[in-house]
Amino acid sequence: MEGNQILKARMAELSFTQAELAEAVNADLRAAGYEGTVSDRTVRNWLTGKTCWPHHRQRAALEAVFKCPVTELGFAPRGGNSSRTAPPEDPVHRRRFVSASAGVALTATAPAYGAQPRVGASDVQRLLAKFALVIASDHRYGGKLTIETQASGLAGEAMALQARGTASQRVRGALYGCAASFTSSAMWAAIDGRRFDAAQRHFDRASSLAAMSGDTTIQFRIWSHAGSLYRHMARPADALAANDVARRLPIARRDPLFASLGHARHAAIHGLTGDARAVRQAIGHAQDAMHQADPGAQRPLWMTAFYDQAELENLALAACLSLGDYESAEAYAHRSLALLRPEMQRTRAITTARMAQAQLGQGDLEPAVATAMSIPAEPTGQHPRVTGMLHDFGSTLRLTAASSPHTHTWEEFTHDTRRNAL
Repeated sequence: MEGNQILKARMAELSFTQAELAEAVNADLRAAGYEGTVSDRTVRNWLTGKTCWPHHRQRAALEAVFKCPVTELGFAPRGGNSSRTAPPEDPVHRRRFVSASAGVALTATAPAYGAQPRVGASDVQRLLAKFALVIASDHRYGGKLTIETQASGLAGEAMALQARGTASQRVRGALYGCAASFTSSAMWAAIDGRRFDAAQRHFDRASSLAAMSGDTTIQFRIWSHAGSLYRHMARPADALAANDVARRLPIARRDPLFASLGHARHAAIHGLTGDARAVRQAIGHAQDAMHQADPGAQRPLWMTAFYDQAELENLALAACLSLGDYESAEAYAHRSLALLRPEMQRTRAITTARMAQAQLGQGDLEPAVATAMSIPAEPTGQHPRVTGMLHDFGSTLRLTAASSPHTHTWEEFTHDTRRNAL
């Protein structure tokens, strides 16, 4: 058989992707006081057989992750002689220096294989604290490849804990839920950054992890994101189907806030189909459910961090823009901007760009240009969705009023902005 089929099979048993195995090995290296330098390409070289005998520190980390000698993972030195390689490090000495940032300090005194450490609720809480940082970065910047990569790496940390230690069924479910949450954040960063192929891969992974977690709240997030993915890809039929999966989950029946989000995103999708009646109906259902939601109910961080009346107004704005109902769109934009929390910088830039489009659609050139120019150049003005909308705004402005002084003002502004960015 071609390549290292044994390692491939062991990765499948533990549900490791290449990125997650790389992060699991790096987590062990960092816990031992070394730099984590293993990448997707490193793992790919192991799988293809290009690297048949990893560096001795990597071998020790692989043994810690899989809890077996590295020779049982399909590795062997060229020529079959391992005596020429560096001797393995003493496991206790190797784990003397524990990096708290690795999030896997429980492996500090564990042998490379043998007795398994216990994974508990405190380990899950450490991961959730890192999840909060990912959410905060998304609200400030959004769409960046660094956020996608960070979230994928943290999913790998969660799966490394899953592979390394014994845990109760509840903790195992929570670890799968953490991995699904991080992967869904990677998926959203890819959607936001217009990297749709990567988003689809994250969706496939996240949905399987969420199913293993048994957590319907994270399943809702993932399928709702899938609806957004297909909406941004201009595939409304697929978007409606994916969002329907989210809306049919038990959490959407138990908590009106989840139901409200499902309806609001359905409205945005219906906007693509040109069905004004369906848009109005979905917005009405979203608003009714929002009024019914208990503001003090316990909900996951990702939900409370972004969905509120301001986001409902923003999704209604997107729907009306798609319909060409520019007057209603501008009204929703003003309401959303008035309600947005200060930390929602990415959303504020997107909403402002949409408002400029709505004003332009009504022929109000001067306020439209002023609104577009009010978006800060950094960091949100460089967001892929914002730059795309502003590009479309400029194209429409030139087509409708090429000789207008407002068009000239916009052209000068964009020229100066590009020059200052160099």
